[in-house]
Amino acid sequence: MKRIDAVIRPSQLDEVKVRVTALGVTGLTVSEVRGFGRQKGHTETYRGSEYTVDFLPKIFVSIAVVEELVDPVVDAILEGARTGVIGDGKIFVTSLDEVIRIRTGERGPGAI
Repeated sequence: MKRIDAVIRPSQLDEVKVRVTALGVTGLTVSEVRGFGRQKGHTETYRGSEYTVDFLPKIFVSIAVVEELVDPVVDAILEGARTGVIGDGKIFVTSLDEVIRIRTGERGPGAI
């Protein structure tokens, strides 16, 4: 079992969701986050004062999948989130030792 975490542009969330659910992914967790990478933020002017926005709004998507779905889900996220412009985001894949469904106590891949 693996956990796939992706930090993407807010505008790309719907496209990513459509693509991963088409693969049979039954659930994902989404959080609104703020951060920066190579993009380094940008400068804005508000009421005549110029200031730097260091942390840009992003979406954090977390998906738990079985081993067989890792590559297709990563590819779906890449296709759905890519705009070709700096700031498209990152994908992180980590191993999951255990998954437990709280409602039933079911463990392992069946709990995903």
